Amino acid sequence: MKASAAQQRLLLDLADLDADIAKAQHARKNLPEDARLADLAASLETARDDVARSRVAVDDLREVYEKLDRELTGMAEHAARDQAAIDSGSVGHKALAELQHEMESLVRRRDDLEGEMLELMEQQEATDTEADRAEATLLTLTEKELDLVAARDRSAAAAEQKVADMTERRGSLAATIDDALVAVYDGLRKRGQVGAGLVQARRCGACRMELDPRTLSRIAAADEDDVLRCEECGAIMVRTSHSGLPGQGRPRE
Repeated sequence: MKASAAQQRLLLDLADLDADIAKAQHARKNLPEDARLADLAASLETARDDVARSRVAVDDLREVYEKLDRELTGMAEHAARDQAAIDSGSVGHKALAELQHEMESLVRRRDDLEGEMLELMEQQEATDTEADRAEATLLTLTEKELDLVAARDRSAAAAEQKVADMTERRGSLAATIDDALVAVYDGLRKRGQVGAGLVQARRCGACRMELDPRTLSRIAAADEDDVLRCEECGAIMVRTSHSGLPGQGRPRE
């Protein structure tokens, strides 16, 4: 295959641009904001669990308090009826004694309930404070997530634009290179190989393998428009005045 030395050298520019595009695509897929969002997701999950638990605790205590309050209200009504019966003087001695005993029991139970409700109110205060703290933490983390998502979207847009710009430049550059030469280069890349590399310091720039004397002699003897391929990796070996080859066959700059 034949192609001018100038055309072959353009492959080095194309390879550099393809490497830059690959780096930009990798950066797009590995944005730092995505990593921070992944770390934040664990904290958000914990915060949501804390909020859910605190709300359950608040609801449970409220339910217990309301139950005690209903019992206390019913007890007060019961005590009021008993007191009215006692005050009426219409009950017999035995019934009066029973009512008085019942009143004493009601008073003791009322005192117990009021003590329980006081303790419960203290628990509610602590639980409400914890619930408020959990919700505040969740709110802060949620706002942080929203900020990170916005930053990630901006970074993603910038990265995508960078890839698009370089891809456009690549298309323009490839259009200046011989179609057959680009076809060989692109075919190598599609197979996951490096398309072209500079021959320099006795090495193939694509695979970095050191070239033996026989291969170096073959390269040096080749015409400048011969398209040479690396025997190791198959890449197009581009020669320039910096390749350090023996005098024969060195491409003209």
